[in-house]
Amino acid sequence: MKQEISGQTSDHSQIADLYHCYAPLLFAYLRLHLSSQEDIEDLLLEVFLAALECANLLELPAEKQLAWLRRVAHNKLVDRYRNLARLQVVALEGVQESAFFNEHLAPEQVVLRREEQANLQKALNRLPLLQQQVLYLHFVNGLRCVEIARVLGKREGTVRVLLSRALNNLRNTYQE
Repeated sequence: MKQEISGQTSDHSQIADLYHCYAPLLFAYLRLHLSSQEDIEDLLLEVFLAALECANLLELPAEKQLAWLRRVAHNKLVDRYRNLARLQVVALEGVQESAFFNEHLAPEQVVLRREEQANLQKALNRLPLLQQQVLYLHFVNGLRCVEIARVLGKREGTVRVLLSRALNNLRNTYQE
């Protein structure tokens, strides 16, 4: 077990030596093809992670090690371009404009609507129970005055008056 650990430690130090030796060269190669330093560093990291996973890389002569690292860097670069072709990139300015294309989805509008709904609910709760029922049956259930009259056991004319008074009371209470 100790031999395995010491063998892994020596492999890691050899990979570290490879990194110090070839990282600047690979960085320059990747810089020719990528503009973002973060992307270059990410790919460089991926190359040396692949080197860590490769069992026989350290057994190769120095020029073959460099060739192997360059080939892996090239392949990682090709993979990055393939993924970029599938990945849609949107400028931050475009995100802000398109995120709230529908103005009613904007956070401010959502909050304002919630406040209005809360105020309307308070105003509804202040109405007499019979007026609340008439409004509920008419606007929520979509019943006509004739149908509401049957449900409540009232005359149609009475329901019309109740509905009119309920709307007037609601309007006055809501405006306060």
